[in-house]
Amino acid sequence: MAGLHVTRIDHVSVIVTDVARSRAFYRDVLGLTEIPKPKAFDFVALWFDLGGGQTLHLLQKQHPDARSPRHFALGVPDAAAARAPLRRHGVPTDETTVIHGCDRFFVSDPDGNRIELTHWREPYDPAVAGAAALDPGL
Repeated sequence: MAGLHVTRIDHVSVIVTDVARSRAFYRDVLGLTEIPKPKAFDFVALWFDLGGGQTLHLLQKQHPDARSPRHFALGVPDAAAARAPLRRHGVPTDETTVIHGCDRFFVSDPDGNRIELTHWREPYDPAVAGAAALDPGL
């Protein structure tokens, strides 16, 4: 049986509690372009264009989602340059494990959703930067 033929991530959805605060963070701090949600939606949702047909959806709920290491990653052409506007807005950056050929860091939105900003200086090559073995199944 053949597997799915996945070609890209279509969208990522995250939970937010304050639409105005979240819109300001994603639009004004991260610089994403907001686009209209589908007409059929009868609930509060903000959509942002990530380019290439990929979108980010912010879904309003009363309570934030549980904090965890889960996250989504946004590719940037220069991670060092991406840090500057975040610092100007007082957004703390979390530097993390170094990956060969990659400059990356994490930020959190106002609801605690983790966002990784990633600049691959060279394509990931598992033969060069990969672990010696795959993690065992549990």
